[in-house]
Amino acid sequence: MAVACLFDRIVAGEVPAHVVLDEPDIVAFLDHRPVFPGHALVVPRVHVATLAELPEALLGPLLAAARRIAAAQRAALGNAGTWLALNDVVSQSVPHVHVHVVPRRPKDGLRGFFWPRSRYADDAEAAATAAAIRAALP
Repeated sequence: MAVACLFDRIVAGEVPAHVVLDEPDIVAFLDHRPVFPGHALVVPRVHVATLAELPEALLGPLLAAARRIAAAQRAALGNAGTWLALNDVVSQSVPHVHVHVVPRRPKDGLRGFFWPRSRYADDAEAAATAAAIRAALP
């Protein structure tokens, strides 16, 4: 039986993604339309649609993974800081809890809640970005 949720399909390996973290409870991969290169999505391996449904036992590992990826982005990509976001239902394009980990630089043009989205130049650029973050994970 095919899994309906896109993120469940990514976790199951049915849909290709540039994975930066693969652990027993948490998976993280590059957003296919990043705000900035290195923009990662951190998801629980099990399907959870809303933050209210997230088991308490996964809250710590989810945030800890986001913290580690933020540090890895700085080491791998040279960004000055990080923006974390978690949309819950509203503005949640995929109904699966996920934390956005977006690398930030001073004067990067990100203002308010209207974020310019782009694509990687090609699959090789996305793969190299994911590999750099993976290699920098503590």
